[in-house]
Amino acid sequence: MRNPYDVLGVSRSASEADIKKAFRKLAKTYHPDSNTDDPKAKDKFAEANSAYEILGDATKRAQFDRGEIDAEGKPRFQGFEGFGGGRGGTGAEGFSSFGGGNPFGGRRSRSGFGSDPGEDFFSQIFENAFRAGGESPRQARGRTRQPKGEDVEATLTVTLEEAAAEAKKRVRLPTGRDVDVVIPKGVADGQVIRLRGLGQGAPGIDPGDALLTITFAPHERFTPEGSNLRLRLPVEIEEAVLGGSVRVPTLTGSVEMKIPPLTNSGRTFRLRGKGLPAKTGHGDLLVTTEIRLPEIVDEDLMDYARRRLSAKAK
Repeated sequence: MRNPYDVLGVSRSASEADIKKAFRKLAKTYHPDSNTDDPKAKDKFAEANSAYEILGDATKRAQFDRGEIDAEGKPRFQGFEGFGGGRGGTGAEGFSSFGGGNPFGGRRSRSGFGSDPGEDFFSQIFENAFRAGGESPRQARGRTRQPKGEDVEATLTVTLEEAAAEAKKRVRLPTGRDVDVVIPKGVADGQVIRLRGLGQGAPGIDPGDALLTITFAPHERFTPEGSNLRLRLPVEIEEAVLGGSVRVPTLTGSVEMKIPPLTNSGRTFRLRGKGLPAKTGHGDLLVTTEIRLPEIVDEDLMDYARRRLSAKAK
């Protein structure tokens, strides 16, 4: 494989953000789903992915820069010929100078060879290869991470009744996938919900997330204010003057509410727990009265109003 810096088209001094940006650009350009007519795109996509596996991991990048691993992430084994005292051959001939017919026959107390020189020899190579990263080969394999695909965005419009009932809604994502979403308790208008693993993905790339924005549909009666709801309630003039019980609509049905005598228009009453679900409990319903005059002229009411006006004028 080519030098990963050359594959991504970045310099050795490139920042982590520059490397990520370069990879995403190549992944988008050579994505197999977007290049079905180009057989070479798949290879280029895989090459970019492999390069990012090296440069996108800080530890692997440092090991590559020090020459400890190659472009495929494999440890570089160097210096086999140096143990032969000047003979650089390969195979059995290259190891003959270790002593006798046994290629690992000599004992070297100071150079790392113990009672089992073969075992110490190879363990030392692996130890040196991963010492700079501060981790063992098993730990290094465990830290290998897949690059992540792009996030997608979508909007889901719900009614206040659906939000109150924590209903299940189906939404189509930009990926073309339909998913069922349960409206979470305490959701707010404009809140963004993260659906993990439902974004763009591809072979060798973990899918991104879907960012779902919840919007409340306008309601003919209620106006949301956080978890509270506000309602303007028309009341008859006789109810406002005399007081009594009035019916108030809520998201779950009508309830009775008492108003005192001489209730002014614009006065607000609070019905606790009749709002939207909150993280804990429910919000309240804020009911503001609006005095409604009769549509048909009432002579008794007109006479009362004239007497009141005349008394104020005196």
